[in-house]
Amino acid sequence: MTEVIAPSPVMVLVRPQLGENIGKAARAMLNFGLTDMRLVTPRDGWPNPDAGPAAAGADFILDQAQVYETLADAVADCAHVYATTVRKRGVTKPVVTPEEAAREIHAAQGRCAYVFGPERSGLETEDVAVARKILTVPINPEFGSLNLAQAVILCAYEWSKQADLAQPTITDLGEPAPQAELEGMIEQLDALLVKAGYFFPPDRAGATRLTLRNLLTKPGWNHLEVRTLRGVLSHLARPRER
Repeated sequence: MTEVIAPSPVMVLVRPQLGENIGKAARAMLNFGLTDMRLVTPRDGWPNPDAGPAAAGADFILDQAQVYETLADAVADCAHVYATTVRKRGVTKPVVTPEEAAREIHAAQGRCAYVFGPERSGLETEDVAVARKILTVPINPEFGSLNLAQAVILCAYEWSKQADLAQPTITDLGEPAPQAELEGMIEQLDALLVKAGYFFPPDRAGATRLTLRNLLTKPGWNHLEVRTLRGVLSHLARPRER
């Protein structure tokens, strides 16, 4: 039996006020693999020239963004609608976290939508009434205002954690250097420090050497790093030309 994969959720921005914030929201969406943006009566109309620079390469999301007169129109094809709000505004609906909403969306049949309110006031009671559930996060009750793009990225990130997105390439750190190489480096450094009169007073030399050993064995040096540092030490050990 073929597994039915739920379509990616849409991000609905209700009455967004600044083109720059719309662009930042598009950037946040693309960071986590979401591309369907819908706008409900943006304050300054659409398209907005301030959105492009803030999108930082996510311009195609802005180009294909759809504009609607009402929230109901914007989510007409969505079976599951989540209103993002800190305040419940007297509406009795189930309340979920972004993580819970993401799990539900991945398991859902039909299209889902996250709904975000305008920057200054958030969603109105009438907007929340359109949704099936309220999505909120634990937040400082004395300062519960999130930037629009921040709210978008919270939801998009939680959705992406279950979307099997490719992880960033991990840099090969190289094979760990064997202990003999580390010992050679430590001995070389010790000889240079003795010659320079670093271990003073003499009764502190043991403790100082122990500190240096702990420092030099802590990072987990690889072959290249040990060779590089030993090259530096060898250069410092050479007599200076006058």
